[in-house]
Amino acid sequence: MDSATAEPMSSSLRKLRDAACEAWLYGLPLIEMATTRSRLARRGSQLNTLAHVRDLLDHRARDVTMPNNDTLYSSAQLDLSQGPVTLVVPASGDRYLSVALMDAYTNNFAILGTRTTGPDGGAFRIIGPGDAADGGNIVRSPTNDVWVLARILVDGPHDLAAARTVQSGLSMQGPAHAMSPEFAERSAPWQDYFASVDTLMATNRPPVTDLALLRRIALLGLGTGSFDAGRFSAAEAEAVALGVGDARQQLREFARNGGGVVGGWSYPATELGNFGQSYAFRAVVALVGLAALTPEEAMYMTPVCATGVLFDGTQDWCLHFAAGEMVPVDAFWSLSMYEVTPDGQFFFTENPLNRFSIGDRTPGLAYNADGSLDIWIGHNHPGTARESNWLPAPAGKFRLNMRAYLPRTALLQGDYRLPQITLAA
Repeated sequence: MDSATAEPMSSSLRKLRDAACEAWLYGLPLIEMATTRSRLARRGSQLNTLAHVRDLLDHRARDVTMPNNDTLYSSAQLDLSQGPVTLVVPASGDRYLSVALMDAYTNNFAILGTRTTGPDGGAFRIIGPGDAADGGNIVRSPTNDVWVLARILVDGPHDLAAARTVQSGLSMQGPAHAMSPEFAERSAPWQDYFASVDTLMATNRPPVTDLALLRRIALLGLGTGSFDAGRFSAAEAEAVALGVGDARQQLREFARNGGGVVGGWSYPATELGNFGQSYAFRAVVALVGLAALTPEEAMYMTPVCATGVLFDGTQDWCLHFAAGEMVPVDAFWSLSMYEVTPDGQFFFTENPLNRFSIGDRTPGLAYNADGSLDIWIGHNHPGTARESNWLPAPAGKFRLNMRAYLPRTALLQGDYRLPQITLAA
């Protein structure tokens, strides 16, 4: 219908449209988590079983948007409705290790490892929302569906074997069984999308603190396990479709523009990784940074140029750190390079150096005579003298992400700010 000649939408239809918009964004983290699980199921993975990735990820890794190239990953999808799962975290010594436990809504309800449980490891019993706690190191999940994601630092190619040894000490015991059935993905028609959201909400009950939102979206009938798209009239179905279109537009705009910017960088919101009632923000992170940690564990900062978070790879860029002004962390920092996909996700890009990130542990990184540091960014080779500090970019648009693991107080509280990325001289 031509918007110039369309009749004004009635109050009831407007409420339904707004409810559909809010419900689509609310359900996106559930959908993205289920999509991740479905991809593993297609490869034969089972629930409550750890899988170890024994090499650092590169441009061929396309399962989870915006991965890192600094740590080995170990991952498991849990279904606690079948009973508890025991997770053994190995001793890691001075090596950074974290094991994030995420509920179905992408909140980190616990992070085990270096910062929280210490370097000596231990055994932890993960129980579902309805199980009784009976002593020991108990970790209660708010949902039955859980994603366990471990990160183990690799301090360069020479360190890979030692990192793998620590990784091998990470183990899990629980009732292994087949993965859940396929669910709709975010590109699905709204009828299929909301049917899957309905099932996932019924399996993973929302927290009581979401009650105000649940009342606003009650017109959709989600969370009962019996969503019926056929009950909507033609006019109502059109209103739902328009609301979903509104949600997708909001998501694109937020992902393109980022959040609050200070000095050319977008800094993480305090609720990152444990989102509370920041539903739109949670949806954006599910799209562009699924499995993000909380700021206390790792801060993710995105540089912004005149056109937003996407830079032009045909131009040459420079990140200059003055002497004594490196990123303040107790673990490590790295700057990662990503190409952008048509659906707004980000993955490593193939390049002649096979380098996907650069940071304080990059072999051969060259500091200037005064102790300052220049990182050269772009598609064009910067010359032999600068190659050691070059982060290659694709010829088209790219996005950067700065990770600072175990950030110090100055970074957490905003007393330290990253230097702005500028066009290279």
